[in-house]
Amino acid sequence: MSAGSDGLVATEKTMGRRVFLAGGLLAGLGLVVRYSGGRRMSSALSAAAPKTVTLAIFSDDGRLLRTESLPTVVKTEAEWQKALSPASFEITRHAGTENPFTGGLLNEHGKGVFRCICCDTAVFDSATKFESGTGWPSFYQPIAKENVIETTDTSYGMARTAVSCTRCEAHLGHVFDDGPPPTGLRYCMNSVALRFAKAPVKPA
Repeated sequence: MSAGSDGLVATEKTMGRRVFLAGGLLAGLGLVVRYSGGRRMSSALSAAAPKTVTLAIFSDDGRLLRTESLPTVVKTEAEWQKALSPASFEITRHAGTENPFTGGLLNEHGKGVFRCICCDTAVFDSATKFESGTGWPSFYQPIAKENVIETTDTSYGMARTAVSCTRCEAHLGHVFDDGPPPTGLRYCMNSVALRFAKAPVKPA
């Protein structure tokens, strides 16, 4: 996502900072940002027939259980709107961006798995979460590459990399190349696009 709206591009690092500043401005105006370029969102998906995708299935404590071929989740615009909160609907189905420092998962530091709010696919592990200072939950890698799709978002006169859920094509955020080791990447996500599944407490 990086979360944010933006300025003009130079490099992805610069872009991340500019997006952050622009996001703060929009936050002050109380706006949620949409993008029109890049991935076609729910209107296209709702018209398509389900297809089969291969996903990595994880437990809530981050253990890989198996890989499985599953049908994509396809719903109409009205069905998604009924199933999601207004903010989650706007961001996941219309590629919006939540205001910085407002997301409920920004300061979530428990052990567990972050799942897509739309279809419950595991997309990030708490072990890869880090404090980016940008105002959005940030991770240095997805829980499994097959569980997310990365596409080019050309909105706002720049080229960014949008991150979506493989199974339902929910927009989750953007990825930038100014993250920490070992990947050097920053997957900057919207809290309302995710559900945190806390790892069960093991008996003593």
